[in-house]
Amino acid sequence: MEEALRSFFLQLAQNKAMNSWAKRYGLRFGANRFVAGETIEAAIETVRQLNRSGIAVTLDHLGEFVADESEARASADYCVKTLDAIHAAGADSSLSLKLTQIGLDISKDLCLENMRMILNRASSHDLWVNIDMEDFARCQVTLDIFRELAASYEKVQTVIQSYLYRSLADVEALTEMGASIRLVKGAYKEPESVAYPDKKDVDASYLKMLDVHLPSSGLTSIATHDENIINYAKRAIAEKNIGKHQYEFQMLYGIRTDLQQSLAKEGYSVRIYVPYGDDWYGYFMRRLAERPANVQFVLKGVLH
Repeated sequence: MEEALRSFFLQLAQNKAMNSWAKRYGLRFGANRFVAGETIEAAIETVRQLNRSGIAVTLDHLGEFVADESEARASADYCVKTLDAIHAAGADSSLSLKLTQIGLDISKDLCLENMRMILNRASSHDLWVNIDMEDFARCQVTLDIFRELAASYEKVQTVIQSYLYRSLADVEALTEMGASIRLVKGAYKEPESVAYPDKKDVDASYLKMLDVHLPSSGLTSIATHDENIINYAKRAIAEKNIGKHQYEFQMLYGIRTDLQQSLAKEGYSVRIYVPYGDDWYGYFMRRLAERPANVQFVLKGVLH
């Protein structure tokens, strides 16, 4: 049943007609639990609230799979606007983005042009930019672009998904170059030909990647709500004497806030991935796919 629900919501995430409907009707049916409003003002207020509790943020102006050049440039401009808003607010936040949002599916050159514009502004504000990983078909080109950008910009990182067979080798290669990495399990529907179908293998892959990258010179962002992995990471941090500047725990806005606050109170660096904007539908569907409890929460909100 759980796997059937996951497949159902992952298929819905790619439904363009449903995405258009969702934009028209706004953040309803529980989506506002996972998305911090549609405007940059609402997002910055959420950042301030989290900062006051000792928690850092990475802001993501939602959008993906853009096929129009003018829309891609507009999305890149909004990323710059987000960086400016973070700086103006004096907020403890980085920026996260997807390459398909800023033109990857149109041309690699357009995507690189937009990324350099974004990273130049981020550098002027001394802010980090995280390049999210998308589906397997875009994995290699995302890493190619990341490597090219990391040669010129210091505060840029990318995401590696532990459910892909290739990921441990990718982490080993990125660790050699001193890259900063955000480790996740993965939230897209992929075939068994490229991804582990069983959770235990995904978890084991995550721990192997963590062991490789944690002692490296690059930042290791441990992005998970899995307490077994978090406890493993805590032990590894203590045993290997990993400095606070070398790692941080990351979680998603609206999920396991108790765990977020607990880690922050224990003195660990915690950063919350906070999405905002009107293109929230795909992101929301993937959150519902991840945990049946999220679906229950939404149904409760609709029925009351």
